[in-house]
Amino acid sequence: MDEDQTKLFNTAAWRAVDLGNQMAADDENADLWDIADGILAGAVQFWLYSREPCGDPRCEDCAPLSTAEQRLAELLRMTRQFAEESDYFHTQNDSNVGRA
Repeated sequence: MDEDQTKLFNTAAWRAVDLGNQMAADDENADLWDIADGILAGAVQFWLYSREPCGDPRCEDCAPLSTAEQRLAELLRMTRQFAEESDYFHTQNDSNVGRA
């Protein structure tokens, strides 16, 4: 990723976080899981829309994501990568964390 792409990526990610935080702040009774699930659903919809093949069955750019199954596999791969890179992936409250 070049510098402009990295900046755009980071801006999009932080805006999603900011949106969740703002929604939670606006409604103190809001369920954080509901907010997060809604943001994730919207992100998935936009991601799938952005990866829609162009319609040319011989398009080399679209070939790796030319089926629903290929797009889902890539979405899951990226989701796993982003989750594992997150500061929140492992927490001290995880049930599989050792206790001394």
